[in-house]
Amino acid sequence: MIFQLTEELIFPNPSLSEPDGLLAIGGDLSRERLILAYRHGIFPWFSEGDPVCWYAPKERCVIYPNKVKVSKSMKKVLKDKSFSVTMDTAFEDVIVNCAATPRKDQDGTWITNEMQEAYIDLFHAGWAHSVEVWQDDVLVGGLYGLQINRVFCGESMFSSVSNASKTALIWLCKHLEYELIDCQLPNEHLMSMGAEMILAEDFLNVLLAK
Repeated sequence: MIFQLTEELIFPNPSLSEPDGLLAIGGDLSRERLILAYRHGIFPWFSEGDPVCWYAPKERCVIYPNKVKVSKSMKKVLKDKSFSVTMDTAFEDVIVNCAATPRKDQDGTWITNEMQEAYIDLFHAGWAHSVEVWQDDVLVGGLYGLQINRVFCGESMFSSVSNASKTALIWLCKHLEYELIDCQLPNEHLMSMGAEMILAEDFLNVLLAK
């Protein structure tokens, strides 16, 4: 059953989601609703022109920071200091680049202007964060997401030169004390870096732990 949200700030139990993870439609992208959603393992994902769709997958793609895989070639990239990395210095530029990056088998972007405005608001409120990767003072990669307790809920990443987004993810795993990096849904790139699938209930146990 797919739930229809109203103006009331409430979500159905995430365990009631459909097999594909779809839980509810409707509502808005207000700061309060987004924070409530993430605190319960729910995230928005929809295309331009569609109603807001809220997902709570039965299985979660995650990376345990101490298990992130760094290939031999990436170790050399990091050792050579090909990039410099910062955090929370160019959030808006990161999200704009993520929205503009073409995705395989995806027509357009789900990071609509409305989504960008919502997450920029979360950034200014201290909930959302970005990691920026620079080469010769030019932004060439990065990622953004939300921090909920000791979990970083990753939303998207981009790379305009090889290995820039990998550098951002590895930096996130190595330099910050997160218990878990939430990748939401699996893809080949993430799985090659050590991502794994865990049950939603196991994910929520980590997410809700203080």
